[in-house]
Amino acid sequence: MEKKTAGGRGGGRERQRRRTRKAIVEAAAELLKRGADPSVTEVAEAADVSRRTVYAYFPTQEHLLADAALEATRQGVEPRFEASGDPAERLEALVRAMQQGFAETEQLGRTIIRATVGAPTGSRAGGESGRVPRRGYGRVEWIEGALEPLRDTLAPERFERLVSALTLLIGWEAMIVLEDTRGLSPPEAEEVCVWAALTLLAAEAPSSSS
Repeated sequence: MEKKTAGGRGGGRERQRRRTRKAIVEAAAELLKRGADPSVTEVAEAADVSRRTVYAYFPTQEHLLADAALEATRQGVEPRFEASGDPAERLEALVRAMQQGFAETEQLGRTIIRATVGAPTGSRAGGESGRVPRRGYGRVEWIEGALEPLRDTLAPERFERLVSALTLLIGWEAMIVLEDTRGLSPPEAEEVCVWAALTLLAAEAPSSSS
């Protein structure tokens, strides 16, 4: 059986969308590393796609460049959770890696959220049901990676549901809610996110957290 992708929808179109988006972000990130302030046209040329394709994934140049800046954090996140084969250890390492950088990247996160909230949500091509996500691709990829040891032990729909649920607990949105509505400090919010993520994992895959 073909494995489903992060949005709960399998198939080649979804994989191609993710590859295209990743190519755009990586092209923009590389231009930023060179000290450039790239335009959408320059990013499109570097990624070998059209301007229309870039705008299909990023409603504004601000969103594109913010996501490109976020790409630079990849090297600080992935090694943290890839060091272990235990799902609970991998998940905790991922949560801590992402949430510990919150204070340094909070404004970047708020920029991305501001750029995507209220933006038109695109429909999937070819008559597929569902809508195209506006952000969170890197986060979903990392959550899937952290949970990879469970992929063959959970039914596909349960695996995808767990990935979706964890997106509520990992990232800027969770930290912003805890900071703005509960008045928690970043370290306090981090502990809440770790506890919630591990509790959810234990409920869905008890043997992985025992």
